[in-house]
Amino acid sequence: MAQILVIDDDKAICRMIETALTRDGHRVQIKNSAAELEIQALKKIDLILLDIMMPQLDGIRFCKENRQVIDCPILFLTAKTMEGDVVEGFLAGGDDYIKKPFGIAELRARVTAHLRRESRDKHQRLILDQCVFDLSERTLAIKGELTDLTKSEYEICELLARNKGQVFSLESILEKVFGYHSESDVSSIRVHIKNIRSKIGALIDCPIVTVWGVGYKWK
Repeated sequence: MAQILVIDDDKAICRMIETALTRDGHRVQIKNSAAELEIQALKKIDLILLDIMMPQLDGIRFCKENRQVIDCPILFLTAKTMEGDVVEGFLAGGDDYIKKPFGIAELRARVTAHLRRESRDKHQRLILDQCVFDLSERTLAIKGELTDLTKSEYEICELLARNKGQVFSLESILEKVFGYHSESDVSSIRVHIKNIRSKIGALIDCPIVTVWGVGYKWK
């Protein structure tokens, strides 16, 4: 099933959540402080249950600081349900909140609903670090910001990203993106790659690298 992370300094609540969700077949990891987390490890998590009121690093601040590298639903666990608090949680990047005290049935239902929705969404997305391809809309967002790619530039990016690590020659990119009967030549691919690097490079270190004498790949 899913890999779920619970971040809450209340150990009794953590044990209750772990027992309930483990019975549903999920793998549950418990952390009593957001400050002790290694962010890169969160890439393997399918859903986070995050307490708001914690010492050292509260849930809102943790979410604000790390949302761009966390690609899973975040559900706040909170006793704070004033409208302003709820809005702040959503603006920080939260997907939902569960009011304390809560019932096990409600917790299980919300977790199931978000995991189901996430499963549907992931079929339409390709996520590589800070790059998110929307395969249905044919767009690329980097750190949450849409890039201004042309149709051809996007198709080159998607080809390389779908085959991360595989090297494509100029000829193979031309054939796969433009087809056998295209009037373009390999020089146009070089121009497209240059433009892609300029646009992506304004946001992050461009993941398209040159393999000298061979072609290009998504690193």
